[in-house]
Amino acid sequence: MHKAPALLDMIDGLVSTPSVSSANPGLDQGNRPVIDLLAGWLDGLGYAIEIMPLPGRPGKANLIATLGSGPGGLILAGHTDTVPYDEGRWNYDPFRLTRADGRLYGLGTADMKAFLAIAIEAASGFDAAKMREPLVLVATADEESSMDGAKALVDARRPQARYAVIGEPTGMRPVRMHKGILMEAIHLRGRSGHSSDPALGNNALEGMHKVLGELLRWRAELQAQNRNPLFKVPFPTLNLGHIHGGDNPNRICADCELHIDLRPLPGMELDALRATMQTRLQRVIADTGLELSCRPLFDGTPAMETPAASEIVRATEQLTGYSASAVAFGTEGPYFTRMGINTVVLGPGDIDQAHQPDEFLSEDRIPPTIELIRNLIQRFCVDAPADR
Repeated sequence: MHKAPALLDMIDGLVSTPSVSSANPGLDQGNRPVIDLLAGWLDGLGYAIEIMPLPGRPGKANLIATLGSGPGGLILAGHTDTVPYDEGRWNYDPFRLTRADGRLYGLGTADMKAFLAIAIEAASGFDAAKMREPLVLVATADEESSMDGAKALVDARRPQARYAVIGEPTGMRPVRMHKGILMEAIHLRGRSGHSSDPALGNNALEGMHKVLGELLRWRAELQAQNRNPLFKVPFPTLNLGHIHGGDNPNRICADCELHIDLRPLPGMELDALRATMQTRLQRVIADTGLELSCRPLFDGTPAMETPAASEIVRATEQLTGYSASAVAFGTEGPYFTRMGINTVVLGPGDIDQAHQPDEFLSEDRIPPTIELIRNLIQRFCVDAPADR
């Protein structure tokens, strides 16, 4: 049995191994070197290692590392990818861990490579032979772009456990709910013609005016019918984010496209929302002769909700001193809950640092995070009731 590297060396190793994921192919990178780094450390610590390559995604993989055996147990999960960085706007090298002013600077320190190293450090003192239920460390690919890593876990129905903690940046406060994300392109196709005679064409830009009005009416209805006071913005939001149509003032606009962002509350299903939207828009342009098509800009992320009475929620509330809250940003949490795993999002970083130049993790967050994780492992793996 080997020892893991020192904690800061592990964080430096992860930060120094680039693994940007992006919808832009020119920026997208694989995460396999990070997975191999983690697998090497955990294999030496006695974990059973499973590397799960993502189908059709060369260089992309998940890691499932298990200490102990049997059903149930606790998952500590994090994604290995980062967002792209703003070249020239960092005061520190984004791909090297820098300690300064009580902070650890580097791409992925807060969001969220450092959590994986902290989890390994926290678990290092536990004996697998004394665990009634297993500890599972999960590291995923492409959370920042496609969620393909989390989707692959769902497809494989692996891993299985009772509870999960995802170490996204929450400022050490447990989160049991977040909104979903739906982004859609709405396209109207008409017919071009000379602007001097409207009868020569069919103006898609004018048709989009009807679409915009219907979307605003739908938004008002959604917000009137769906409220959750636990969220800072207690209703679903629908943002009109991008529009483009036509190519010249003296041509009737033949094509117009609108991009929207919808953030549903827990309980609002993405497929049902898409179907309702398309039905409403089809109806509003039915007499225009325009052709409507809608396509997802990405598959979307469901909303997440873990019951307030769940044991993992109560435990993290007790250990942190904070009531579990709701946030607007999305995570891999709903993919774990889809597998029947009660999930809390809880990590040492701050969301204000995520996706920013000079991303950092405050060093004073590390000891309480280690203590918290050790308490969770003791409670859910070592002291788990034998008769469950």
